[in-house]
Amino acid sequence: MIKNIIFDFGDIFINLDKQVVAKEIVKQGGNMDILPEVHLLNERYEVGAISSEEFVSQLAERFPGVSPARIVEVWNSMLLDFPDYRLEFITSFAEEARYRLFLLSNTNALHIPHVEKIMGADKFSQFRNSFEQFYLSHEIRLRKPNVKIYDFVMEQNGLRADETFFIDDTKENTDAAARLGIKTWNLKVGLEDIIHLKTKL
Repeated sequence: MIKNIIFDFGDIFINLDKQVVAKEIVKQGGNMDILPEVHLLNERYEVGAISSEEFVSQLAERFPGVSPARIVEVWNSMLLDFPDYRLEFITSFAEEARYRLFLLSNTNALHIPHVEKIMGADKFSQFRNSFEQFYLSHEIRLRKPNVKIYDFVMEQNGLRADETFFIDDTKENTDAAARLGIKTWNLKVGLEDIIHLKTKL
């Protein structure tokens, strides 16, 4: 019986443009071979191994014609809209109090303030307060799909894997959780929506 639900954030609640950095590289006439370096840098940033200043500085070295301000603008532009109907869904779902709800997101110190700006402080607070715990990778220094991040959440909150349901749009992440015995939903972006969660439980 499911008692706990762990939600991803990007492309589950807030819509993303995950290709924005690649698009900017092309726009700047850059070489796409640089993408693996950018991904590795992002992974370090998402676990808090480097600061926002270091992250932007290192990206600026790879894009000498682009200002640090423009780099931040492009980086944050991957965050699109947070539809109100999803906020209404999770708020209502939390009020039912049938499950313990957790958020677990691979994110970074630049994105979260921008999310709050997109949503507005009141709506962001409403969203955050829908969860018992709000885990951000750069704060807990772990990121998906490392199995340690799922163990961390379960140990911190006394959760059993067989009573826990995890939703993420990245199959690598749900596969890792499933190996621990957690029930998962690899949500297909554009074909499925979190508001249909109850049909999956």
